[in-house]
Amino acid sequence: MPENTVAKVRQDNSLTGNNKWVAPVIIILLIALFIMSMVLGGKKTSGDEEGFGGTDDAAAEAAEQAGAKKWIEPIFEPNSGEVESGLFALQAALGAGVAGYALGRMAGKKKGREEAEDASDLHSVDDVPEAAVTSSEATASAKS
Repeated sequence: MPENTVAKVRQDNSLTGNNKWVAPVIIILLIALFIMSMVLGGKKTSGDEEGFGGTDDAAAEAAEQAGAKKWIEPIFEPNSGEVESGLFALQAALGAGVAGYALGRMAGKKKGREEAEDASDLHSVDDVPEAAVTSSEATASAKS
């Protein structure tokens, strides 16, 4: 006798679900934001300053103007801007790797949990194979 199988239909809760236009629109918006920030931020400021100064430099300048003095010195100062930039890129890559590993691990746990739930879900007696029903009936009658 063939086993009754119940095919579950999962609802797609992803960002792009049934709307195939969402992902391209988000990508276009991100590209436009990037271009706009490069155009607006790339303008030279007064004098010889860079366009992308950063908040760290601005905060340090504001603190010095207010009369604050350094109370800690850096342990290591890179020789050049390229070394500093390379170390920052290495730090960003390591952080992205850790974050990617953690997200992948969480997604894998969720998928495994869902697969285990699907494998153990029995919705009705029709879902149980006939051999299991027969053996359980035999066990029940043997105990009586």
